[in-house]
Amino acid sequence: MIVRCDLAPLDGITKSVFRRVWGRCFGGADRYFIPFFSPTPQHVLTPRDRRELEMLPGLRQVPQVMTCRAEDFLWAAETVKDLGYDEVNLNLGCPSGTVTAKGKGAGFLAKPEELDRFFDAVFARVSLPVSVKTRLGVQSPEEFGRLLEIYNRYPIACLTIHPRVRTEKYRGPIHRDVLATALAESRNPVCCNGDLRTVAECRDFEAAFPRAEHVMIGRGAVADPALLRKLRGGSAASREELRDFTAALYREYQSFYGQVNPASQRMKEVWFYLIHLFQDGERYGGRMRRSRGAAEYERIEAEIFRDLPLRDHSQGDLV
Repeated sequence: MIVRCDLAPLDGITKSVFRRVWGRCFGGADRYFIPFFSPTPQHVLTPRDRRELEMLPGLRQVPQVMTCRAEDFLWAAETVKDLGYDEVNLNLGCPSGTVTAKGKGAGFLAKPEELDRFFDAVFARVSLPVSVKTRLGVQSPEEFGRLLEIYNRYPIACLTIHPRVRTEKYRGPIHRDVLATALAESRNPVCCNGDLRTVAECRDFEAAFPRAEHVMIGRGAVADPALLRKLRGGSAASREELRDFTAALYREYQSFYGQVNPASQRMKEVWFYLIHLFQDGERYGGRMRRSRGAAEYERIEAEIFRDLPLRDHSQGDLV
């Protein structure tokens, strides 16, 4: 049975404004992961990173670091500790080509010996609990056996596993057999991530993996902001809740950017996911993606709430 749920970091979506508003309007996450930052060669936080690392009252946030250098990770860990955080996460899951070409993210998994040395250096000196987000490998899920041997040698606070390899990105079915092996053989706590987008998918996952108690959900929690509440027996989001949520998010984006057009662009990115809560929403979603400027965005959003009924998503009827 799923006991703990984390909000996954979606770059460009679950930034500080979204986390704050989503947490206030719906919430339910045990941990809120901050989209990764990469330490600079000068070991200086950029203004953008500093804004994202702002402590948000009432939310247990976890900063995520993208690097393949132990010294950079150790500096980042000390930096976020000084900001008040009690955990730091290493991103070994990002499949982006611009990231993996530098040997970071899932690209680091191609060099298990270097990864082992990295962990040896980190755990010898780090003063915060370290959690890890990983994939199964780069090319083949068979690579995970060697990676799990490495992970098992270190006191990883939580090993979050996305059961695909880097080349699969987010396509195709997850490798359930490898995930089952990881749950059975990991010496560290395991959190499961990947294709948990609806209540039905989460219940199917629970039935397939009864010993899995901890999951990380990203796209599903953006597409259905009440998903975590529903998993705990609560109600689906009402039209009024969704209208209040999008209005609050839009206001806070405007405050953050100081302009309406960047705020409406951010809202369009959120609506890319949210539109599937509404019957026949795809047509309106296409219009919204093609819209230009804040006024047109606002008009289409008003039409969505005026014209479209919500899907019967009590069990997660999303597409």
